Amino acid sequence: MTCWDGISEFVCVIEQKGFTAAAQRLKTSPAQISRKVAALEARLAVKLINRTTRKVSLTEAGQLYYQECKALVSGLENADLLVSQMQSKPKGLIKLTAPVTYGEQIIAPLVNDFLVKYPDLEVELILTNQKLDLIDQGIDLAIRLGQLKDSSFIAKRLANRRLHVCATPKYLDQCGTPYALSELSQHNCLMGTLEQWRFKEAGKTRNLSVHGRIKCNSGPALLDAARKHLGLAQLPDFYVAPLLASGELVEVLSSYQDDSEAVWALYPQRQYLSPKMQVLLAYISEQLA
Repeated sequence: MTCWDGISEFVCVIEQKGFTAAAQRLKTSPAQISRKVAALEARLAVKLINRTTRKVSLTEAGQLYYQECKALVSGLENADLLVSQMQSKPKGLIKLTAPVTYGEQIIAPLVNDFLVKYPDLEVELILTNQKLDLIDQGIDLAIRLGQLKDSSFIAKRLANRRLHVCATPKYLDQCGTPYALSELSQHNCLMGTLEQWRFKEAGKTRNLSVHGRIKCNSGPALLDAARKHLGLAQLPDFYVAPLLASGELVEVLSSYQDDSEAVWALYPQRQYLSPKMQVLLAYISEQLA
């Protein structure tokens, strides 16, 4: 009997809360599990588990032993996974979600190109502006924009996301160009769901209340209003970059631009990612960099 014999069975009994459930997990019989744990106790010369007809519980020694063995078993499982992943080809289904407009313009085309490269993979892409529960809905990856709240998920920064205050040359000719944040009160500001715009002033983030004739929860609708000379809009770069480059829109207050926004990949915590998730994250990161 080696020092490893019975350890994985012992840990599994505790995690599964019984010998029968542990046997089902390890695809063996309850009697075999019981013999392995009994032999482990005999080798250690200490009782690890209190057995009753209804449940199992740890002895004081068993509690200490379980805490140490749990990490060992997890390490072995991760080592097995790493080696198997080296030989495995990415395949299967990836379920991801992204905001609607960013997903349509940026993520969906990237995913389509990705699937051309990896014909054995399938993707379910959910475009929504709602923050879906990744665990409850079985989602592997969420693309999120802006500033993240604290969470138990792993967050990987994929790219910067900048907000630009801009308008058409015609609007600026008619209403003037603002050079200070205080001058925004004199302008028609096209508002989204928030009534504050975010800036950086003297190295600190500043949220400034703005007012205007239009309030809408659609970025494309606000962009259309800006292009029709109706006011100033604060929109992310993926909306306005081509229009700024062509001169159809002009950026103002660029010295106050906040650089704390980002594009994030959010996924449940696990020590090692599956091959399909590794290649997808690497591809999206490379394309957005």
